Amino acid sequence: MTTNLKLNGRATRFSSDPDTPLLYVLRNEGRLNGAKFGCGMGQCGACTVIVDGEAVFSCLAPLATLEGRSVRTVESLGTATAPGPLQAAFIRHQAAQCGYCIAGMLMRAQALLDRIPQPTDQQIREHMEPNLCRCGTHTRIFAAIKDVANGGNP
Repeated sequence: MTTNLKLNGRATRFSSDPDTPLLYVLRNEGRLNGAKFGCGMGQCGACTVIVDGEAVFSCLAPLATLEGRSVRTVESLGTATAPGPLQAAFIRHQAAQCGYCIAGMLMRAQALLDRIPQPTDQQIREHMEPNLCRCGTHTRIFAAIKDVANGGNP
């Protein structure tokens, strides 16, 4: 059985077992390693991707539930040499320490900014709450999101 997705803007077919979590499909079949395995229980957010505009824990999303849906990964935001606005803000604010959570943080923040380009402080805090940074850089992550929401003006 194949599953068809729109992955980072491109029509893509996957042949993994339909019960396979999206995280493994992206990493193993899609060769996209931005989303990370953290807890495997939807408690840390390291695996966060955007599905049809919503932040989703890819470790909990079976491939079978994604037929025909649009999936965005951190690889869609920019590159190391040409980072997107949110990635650039994370760099400016030194939001990454070990960096393990950053792909998930970026995707959750991007989902918010796509829906609400200028979120309030409370909206940012509530939206980012499911994702954890074990290094404790939440204040820097918050500042980076505010930076983008303010048009690049911290």
